[in-house]
Amino acid sequence: MGTPTPQVEEITPREAAARQASGVLLIDVREDDERAGGMPAGAVGIALGEVVARIAEIETDRGREILTICASGKRSLRAAQSLHALGYTRLASVAGGFLRWNAEGLPLAAGGFGADALERYSRHLLLPEVGAAGQGRLARARIALIGAGGLGSPAALYLAAAGIGRLTLIDDDVVDKSNLQRQILHTDARVGMAKTESARIALAALNPTVELRPLPARLAAANVEELIRDHDVVIDGADNFPTRYLLNAACRQLKIPLIYGAVHRFTGQVSVFDARDAQSPCYRCLFPEPPAATDAPNCAEAGVLGVLPGTIGLLQATEAIKLVLGIGAPLVGRLLCYDALGATFRELRLPRDPQCPGCGGHTTFSGYEDIVQVCGAG
Repeated sequence: MGTPTPQVEEITPREAAARQASGVLLIDVREDDERAGGMPAGAVGIALGEVVARIAEIETDRGREILTICASGKRSLRAAQSLHALGYTRLASVAGGFLRWNAEGLPLAAGGFGADALERYSRHLLLPEVGAAGQGRLARARIALIGAGGLGSPAALYLAAAGIGRLTLIDDDVVDKSNLQRQILHTDARVGMAKTESARIALAALNPTVELRPLPARLAAANVEELIRDHDVVIDGADNFPTRYLLNAACRQLKIPLIYGAVHRFTGQVSVFDARDAQSPCYRCLFPEPPAATDAPNCAEAGVLGVLPGTIGLLQATEAIKLVLGIGAPLVGRLLCYDALGATFRELRLPRDPQCPGCGGHTTFSGYEDIVQVCGAG
């Protein structure tokens, strides 16, 4: 018969905090990236897999009382059992772990996330691809959304929920009743209100920790750089070619990734134009010249399935989060096309066009006014 597994005392976080205050050693056995988001004040961090090898660095007195804590209380039990096997005799595991410690408002070490953030972003913090470091990057990110309408609504809601540090909302329109079928940031009670203010109300209610900058302005040659400068990502939720051409040119000049999205009736498309990448195409590789108005009617003229902008806007938000975190494969050089009626996605290659009037090798930037004239919006 093998040696029986020792029974380790389990105590509440409050009892652990009281014992710790009297000099008992508390060891947080979560991984480094977990602890980066916050840990009990005064605790020593040693990952479970290193406890046996490193405990002697921390405490050689096998008679000293030691408490172990993890996320929920399971790994801390194993850590205490490992310490018992080394001869440490006064051991206890914190039941409920750091999740309960945090929920009960017990002291946290400086430099980590606060109790609200730890709870709010707990599912992100569990993902190795995000974790505390990634959540910190999201909290420092600055994203500009051009348009607080059909595409901007789902993108803004999910970016705010994800904890993006600053969202700038640029739109000069007001809420109209016809918007409510698809622009889910807005409500019937806010018809007639500036869309940026309506969006601010909705997003602040969802996540009050996000910095919101509503700018009730129309993107133009005179202000395009001023409005999007100092952002990490720009999301294109516009519905007209002049705005998109201006955005494309400004993002290329400022080296800011631009996430393109468009919808028409029952179809939509998404791509990423990243001026930091020498191989990336730009918007004008896709549309070298603006089509005639009769060939590209907007939603007010052609109609759109109400849920379709939700799908496309969510894809844009996903691409933005991937760019901020530096994970996955962004839609650079690829155009993702969605057919809602067929419930199908199709991916098309979108290489950089050497003859592109926006980014081709022979192209010379001559100012934003020229771009406005190209679109016939002078």
